[in-house]
Amino acid sequence: MSEKQMAHFRDILGTLKSELMDDIERTVHTLQDEATVFADPNDRASQESDIALELRNRDRERKLIKKIDEALGRIDAGEYGYCDSCGVEIGLKRLEARPTATMCIDCKTLEEMRERQVAK
Repeated sequence: MSEKQMAHFRDILGTLKSELMDDIERTVHTLQDEATVFADPNDRASQESDIALELRNRDRERKLIKKIDEALGRIDAGEYGYCDSCGVEIGLKRLEARPTATMCIDCKTLEEMRERQVAK
């Protein structure tokens, strides 16, 4: 992968991380501002459900930020764009679609098939 392509993916990952961090910051402020106590149990239950959903989404985003940091580390180490399983270059289209990808499409497909077989 060329230096220009590495810089492109570094920019994509940095932008994505920045957006996720902004979302997390907004959620924290929203949860602090919306600390309303409702007298009606239904309203309170609805609010708690909304908060639980929001926190679940932020947890997923936190995990994605960890993957972004790992991908940025692989870029710095010169290992970005290679499959962890077989060592083949991951296609640029796959990296454009999922910049945190660590496996080529073939290895990922096999892994998902194994997971489905074990789940049955």
